[in-house]
Amino acid sequence: MKTLNNTLGIALLSVSVVLSACGGGGSGNSTSNSGINWPASASWPVTPTPPSPPVDASNTVPIVVDTSMAGVNQPSVTVTLCPPGAADNSQCVTVKNMLVDTGSVGVRVASSALPSALKAQLLTQAGATDDTVGSAPIVQCALFASGYVWGPVKRADVTIGSKKASNIPIQVIGDGGYTTPADCISRGGPNLSPLLGSNGSRAFNGIVGIGHSVRDSSAAVKSLIPAGYYYCSSTNSCTSTRMPLAKQVMNPVAAFATNNNGTIIRLPALPAGGQASVTGQLIFGVGTQSNNALPTNPNIVPVDGNGFFTTQYQGRVIINSAIDSGTNGYAFSDSTIPTTGEWYAPSSVLGLSATMEATNGTSKPIMVPFSIGNAGNVMSSGYAAYDNVGMYLSSLPVYDVISNNMLSEEGFLWGLPFFYGRSVYTVLENTKVGSQAGPFVAF
Repeated sequence: MKTLNNTLGIALLSVSVVLSACGGGGSGNSTSNSGINWPASASWPVTPTPPSPPVDASNTVPIVVDTSMAGVNQPSVTVTLCPPGAADNSQCVTVKNMLVDTGSVGVRVASSALPSALKAQLLTQAGATDDTVGSAPIVQCALFASGYVWGPVKRADVTIGSKKASNIPIQVIGDGGYTTPADCISRGGPNLSPLLGSNGSRAFNGIVGIGHSVRDSSAAVKSLIPAGYYYCSSTNSCTSTRMPLAKQVMNPVAAFATNNNGTIIRLPALPAGGQASVTGQLIFGVGTQSNNALPTNPNIVPVDGNGFFTTQYQGRVIINSAIDSGTNGYAFSDSTIPTTGEWYAPSSVLGLSATMEATNGTSKPIMVPFSIGNAGNVMSSGYAAYDNVGMYLSSLPVYDVISNNMLSEEGFLWGLPFFYGRSVYTVLENTKVGSQAGPFVAF
């Protein structure tokens, strides 16, 4: 990923998985991606979801928001993982409850969700830049806004619906094979790995990162990123390393043979008070066939190499902004709104607005209204989907290439509530949709 203003870049992946609250009603400091459980009645009219073309199974899979992920506003899909080049499906496993995350890049699956036989057949990724021997396993500390996950990089065939990404690097989270380095622990915040795949039928089994980048860190190609990639010469010896792009965890959509330039998340509008569960569509490709064309007059926001644009909110210019399905509420800083833990809890529903624009000033500003309700009251229903919940976001981790250290910067995350009643287009870098070059987000 490219740096921000030539000095700052997002820590490693994205901001999304870290800001979620596990379970309903929660208080602050929750550590799992997005969530599921909040009713919300918007104080501004929700634009009806436009009529959808018939579902085309060749590039569409269901996306579900329900309570099976043990949180609120957590969109999930089902993924099939196989050893690279597996001759038949007997060697594969189907993993449910994989978070759909437009704010990060790469498939990251809980070790506990994989059978031992399959884990033994997934190819170990080796060949880190600074590994002089060239055969030490590659392991990653993946940082998110609310914590980190640690685990080896393997190679697998990844199938989502009818689309297959062959022999791509993925991360297996929490397999216990390598001791977590001290700089990962000190910079990463809470360890999110134990939260994955450990709740039986209510399990959050991993992340499908479908953000704007093909690989997760262009900075790691040339720099030793703190709490980044490592090569592990033994169980207790892991050394920070630079990493070639080809060895990095990658966006599965970019590896599809067709419909590989981006995605659309299409979710219905919610009734007042939220909804027990929601089913929508995850559509692959943008402008590649009849069911994924951009609308006639889309709102288009170009993003930088980190997937960021600028949000102007109450006179503040916030350059670290993203539309992020992996965050389960509107996440931003506003000290005038009362909170319960990290969740906003105003006495009555607030009708707010902010303006989106490209950080480089190349797009017209788009004013977007949104509402914030009292999360404690809204989530008391125990539902999975709500469109007016928000949380206080003090800062996001960013990497300073000059000091080679992690810093904190103000951020604004337009989480899953933004997606209800819309079709949200995430277009990858180095692609085009008509005359519009990616990366950009549209709705």
